Amino acid sequence: MIKLGIFDSGVGGLTVYKKVRQALPGADIHYFGDTARVPYGTKSAETVTQYSIQIGTYLQASGVDAVVIACNTASAYAIDVLRSVLPIPVFGVVLPGAAAAVRSTSNGIIGVIGTRGTVASGAYQRAITELDPDMKVVAAHCPLFVPLVEEGWLLDPITQEVAIRYLESLMEEGVDTLVLGCTHYPMLKEVISMVMGHEVTLIDSAEETAVKLKEYLDDNGFVDEAASGTDLFEVTDLPQRFQDVGQVFLGRKLENVQQVTIVEGEE
Repeated sequence: MIKLGIFDSGVGGLTVYKKVRQALPGADIHYFGDTARVPYGTKSAETVTQYSIQIGTYLQASGVDAVVIACNTASAYAIDVLRSVLPIPVFGVVLPGAAAAVRSTSNGIIGVIGTRGTVASGAYQRAITELDPDMKVVAAHCPLFVPLVEEGWLLDPITQEVAIRYLESLMEEGVDTLVLGCTHYPMLKEVISMVMGHEVTLIDSAEETAVKLKEYLDDNGFVDEAASGTDLFEVTDLPQRFQDVGQVFLGRKLENVQQVTIVEGEE
């Protein structure tokens, strides 16, 4: 039986969980949301890396076979360190999304949207240009998208106005492919596509990560034989908010949600 650990700064990583669950229905999934210390997107690289080591070590001790960093900011800042610390495979969301964007673009102009931390890290920009130096990458941070999603305002006129303001510069640059570089943003695909134009391809890093994870597990002899795996959801703050917003993400109630404590400073 495969046991996978998925962690995020909060609830947004449920978009990754959803795609991984669809790709690997027999896997046991241990999801960890660091809701007491959310958001990561405004924190320093050092802080995010420290949190990621704490959580990755915790998940590894729980017996997972691999860890997925669902948070784009943590993937950008901490994946190399976490791979050096943990004795199990560690997957992030940045490289799969970047590779899909390079495959998709026709004109070589790729847009990336994310939190301030993800955009400032330059992780997507580096990953894309390392894959193809001829690519032009235009990035924008869209901080208000996260609270709009968590309020459930997915198709609200306010959300559309905010999207127009954020995405205007990308449209002016002529991007034909747009990477949704935050786990919340796939929830806004419809509005983003309306604003950008349906001819612009939207890259969902969550979906691409699930594909790469399944490929790796298949290639390395992990067999997903069970018809239905188990789910465990753990959060570092009171579960109610996570459950409420999680229902918006998944369209169903989250039953097995537990509160746990990770002591800051311990690794």
